[in-house]
Amino acid sequence: MKNHPTSPSPTGDPVPQILRDWLQELRMCFTAPSWEYVLVLVMGAVLAPGKRTVSACLRMTGRAGAKNFSSYHQLLNRARWNPHLMARHLLGMVVNRLVPDGPVVIGMDDTIERRWGRRITARGIYRDPVRSSHGHFVKASGLRWLSFMVLTPVPWAGVVKALPILTLLAPSQRSNLQRGRRHKLLTDWARQGALQLCRWLPGRDIVFVGDSSFAVHELAHALDGRATLISRLRLDANLFAPPPERHARAVGRPAQKGAPLPKLKTLLSDPATPWHTITVSSWYGRKQEKTIEITSNTALWYRTGTPPRPIRWVLVRDPEGKRTPQAFFSTDTALAPADIITLFVRRWQVEVTFAETRAHLGVETQRQWSDKAIARTTPALLGLYSLISLWACDLLSTTSMPYAAAWYRKTSLTFSDAIACVRLALWVGDIFQHSPPNRKPQEIPPDRIVRMAEALCFAA
Repeated sequence: MKNHPTSPSPTGDPVPQILRDWLQELRMCFTAPSWEYVLVLVMGAVLAPGKRTVSACLRMTGRAGAKNFSSYHQLLNRARWNPHLMARHLLGMVVNRLVPDGPVVIGMDDTIERRWGRRITARGIYRDPVRSSHGHFVKASGLRWLSFMVLTPVPWAGVVKALPILTLLAPSQRSNLQRGRRHKLLTDWARQGALQLCRWLPGRDIVFVGDSSFAVHELAHALDGRATLISRLRLDANLFAPPPERHARAVGRPAQKGAPLPKLKTLLSDPATPWHTITVSSWYGRKQEKTIEITSNTALWYRTGTPPRPIRWVLVRDPEGKRTPQAFFSTDTALAPADIITLFVRRWQVEVTFAETRAHLGVETQRQWSDKAIARTTPALLGLYSLISLWACDLLSTTSMPYAAAWYRKTSLTFSDAIACVRLALWVGDIFQHSPPNRKPQEIPPDRIVRMAEALCFAA
């Protein structure tokens, strides 16, 4: 008799009903046979404390002796399912649950998944943003991913979280040349991904927030009339006044721009520059409020070869002098300067998400070599971060106590608390969820207790 993915011990624990309910909205993305393997891998990926390999997932679910183990590997490298369709459903789950109205704020940023191996065709050599600094350059071999994350407050966390919904692989230039393909820049992937999200959210106001890598004219013009782009702005950017009104006797083509405006860096030393003081929270990831000075205006952002783009720029300086002055812009000129700053500081949660997926979901511990499995696994793990954050909304509340100790005064819930409560629901939730009719005490199966102990012993 062929082993079934959800058959009981000794071929493994059945998938808890609570997990089936949580994942029900993604059911239509898979065939019936593949869906059973998906449930097992998701269950194992949540419970595994270390590497997120297929083998580790099977061990955590009690399927170390499953004879059909290759079927679980084939789900990633061979089975027919569309990751973009899953991303669309995940976006709907996040937006419907956490952003039912108002603008949808989406942060976009790239990260390097450090990987070595000649068989990884999309691999390249990049600057390691984690280990590098302004005076120290560190190179890393790996895969470059561009991730789009919904930046929204999460009820159990009480703060804004970055929830990944779409992650794209950006192959290196060397890889594209070897395959005879046209190389696409990171901004090209950003433009395609942003337009795709606009099509998935018709009728909603969308605000894309990115760092200086995405402050390019092509992306700003592509989103014209579709969404708002907020990013950093160079202090020496070319800004111009609006063109003068055209009178009836004017000849020639209409002017696209007016007189050049002073550079933003010159406004810093100009005593006539009007400064206003505002207070923002979460400045550079800190929870306490920060007082800054800003000045703002509208202008035409211009670069040779592209039409001028109306923007509202905001120049920021630190009264304490601890941070260097910086500038931001928004393609929505009606947006208030304080709102531009408030929306941009949400973007710093993207780096937190990247760090937490490495620490708690084993990103960079995968060992797939095929192109299809590589293109599917990392986006799936990042999407699992969003799913766990949503599931925790059913298990945690603002009154829940974080995991702390006498020497560690932890006052707020974090993702480690979220994944811990989800793991507890998967380990023992089906035992204590309902009282049996005969009122006979239910106990944790001995083989499950052994696996729980093995999860602790082999956690490294």
